[in-house]
Amino acid sequence: MVTAEKKYTYGFGEIGSKDVGLVGGKNASLGEMFSKLGGAHIRVPDGFVLSAQAYRDFVQVNGLQQQLDAALAKLDTVGYSNLAAVGADCRALLIQFELPEAVRQAIREGFQRMVSEYGSEISFAVRSSATAEDLPTASFAGQQETYLNVQGEDLLIRACHQCFASLYTDRAIKYRIDNGFENAKVALSVGVQRMVRSDLGCSGVMFTLDPDSGFENVVLISGSYGLGENIVQGNVNSDEWLVFKELAGDVNRPIISRKLGSKELTMVYTPVESWDLRRPESAIQNIETSLEMRQKFVLQDNEIRDLALWGKAIEQHYGCHMDIEWAKDGITNEFFIVQARPETVHSQKGKTRLYTEYELKTKGKSALQRCGTWQSHHKRKSENSAIPVRNRPLAGRRNLGDLPHRSRLGSRPDESSRHCHRPRRADLPCCHCGP
Repeated sequence: MVTAEKKYTYGFGEIGSKDVGLVGGKNASLGEMFSKLGGAHIRVPDGFVLSAQAYRDFVQVNGLQQQLDAALAKLDTVGYSNLAAVGADCRALLIQFELPEAVRQAIREGFQRMVSEYGSEISFAVRSSATAEDLPTASFAGQQETYLNVQGEDLLIRACHQCFASLYTDRAIKYRIDNGFENAKVALSVGVQRMVRSDLGCSGVMFTLDPDSGFENVVLISGSYGLGENIVQGNVNSDEWLVFKELAGDVNRPIISRKLGSKELTMVYTPVESWDLRRPESAIQNIETSLEMRQKFVLQDNEIRDLALWGKAIEQHYGCHMDIEWAKDGITNEFFIVQARPETVHSQKGKTRLYTEYELKTKGKSALQRCGTWQSHHKRKSENSAIPVRNRPLAGRRNLGDLPHRSRLGSRPDESSRHCHRPRRADLPCCHCGP
């Protein structure tokens, strides 16, 4: 039963990481950072959430669950030949019925609170947050809808309604089946967050490990101009920096490598006169990035260092590697964290480390015979026909030797191997990396 006495909205300051069942994984994380990481000077834009109970009551009062179950019962769970049709039927069913008035009123009250604090020109990012989302063992990222630059009560209510319907996108339906989540037991909360004017600045993502190799001692930062959806959706070739995590706070420039991306597109706000109130997604658009801007990095080295420190602090707070979205306001030049979730690929793999050993089948003239250390070792071990090598850190390098020797970290002569060729003994030089 929907009643006005039920609490359907919560401010970010009222929720935390233990409230996944109430507000979903994404919103619980936003509340956790908003409430707990201010001491680390990490800025999170303010906002409120529409709880998962609002979704459950919407479904219950309209008797939708039985109809949803009936639609899903028709799904071909072997070849998924009719997945698109079944998903479309489920979403149409949820859009067909209006949100209960008590839920609509709760959204209006949350909207008015934000307007009274930040002004009538405020716009919002409206994001879906499932109750089985952003867990250490499962990631629903990108499966439900997000709407940016949402302005006004009516458009906000419509965006929240469409987020509810997006619980049944094709991807979300199949992911739940593949991973053993019952559709009827997963609910959806909606996060309403004050927009950062990154449409006039830049935005991007940050991993507190190398997402390709799983190497833990680095932070990978990607960035492009405008709103961050282009990077999240893979629509642009972004700038990229690799930062050595352990030295991020000890030296001014702990950057190992940087790569200039082409950044062909910039996502910006659409002029108000071009909006379609029936389509909240019409509030944003892509424009071409000028050649001059494409040839520049979107961030300075000191900004990369500060972001890496934020990444370290967030990782330490959650106790696991994190996948983070950041944004830079083009008006104030301030940075904000707009999302953070546990990294779910390498965290699920075992901690076993793989080593590759190489053996010289025949004797030959050493390419490093001018190096004194190598000469003395070769003379002492002249009768050995093979020298095993393995990937291990050099002595006194503060773990820098642990870095995977890859093209992103620097050039290497042997492109056929992803491993750095280092001698077994730590007092010997590396034939590729130098002493």
